[in-house]
Amino acid sequence: MSLREVIQYSLMVILYLLLQIFFMRNMVLFNYAFCFIYIAGILILPAEISRMYLLFIGFAIGFTVDIFSNTFGMHAAATVLIAYLRPFLIHYQMESKGAERVDIGIRSQGIGAFLAYVLPLIFIHHAMLFLMEINNFGMILHTLIRIAASTLFTMLMIVLLELFSRR
Repeated sequence: MSLREVIQYSLMVILYLLLQIFFMRNMVLFNYAFCFIYIAGILILPAEISRMYLLFIGFAIGFTVDIFSNTFGMHAAATVLIAYLRPFLIHYQMESKGAERVDIGIRSQGIGAFLAYVLPLIFIHHAMLFLMEINNFGMILHTLIRIAASTLFTMLMIVLLELFSRR
């Protein structure tokens, strides 16, 4: 990866963090759907990034959101989990297509393959985040609705941001 690409991806991650911290943390639809746009910083990184760097970046992003959200490591844990699982999903998609290299993005993958890549990771992130937050099993239906609604809301926002980006 060239220096220009490193700077470009670093600025993109910072932009997603700033969007999350200043705008998206207050955006809630019907008290069920929360938007966690900051995970796009992990999802959109190049496929060939080292797993160690990916885990470190995931922790840094999640920890930053935790500091501003006062959530005691829940975002960091969920983000590190999807950073860990991401290479396995990319490898699976590469095997199914028979490709040697996968470029991440709607323009390079197509909408179907991009959604097949993004949706499971968003769902896993939200499931871990909301299930860690639950304090009794009487609220499990409410939590499952929050997971589904937040997954759809976050996926929609990531797709919109990806469609309007110039990459």
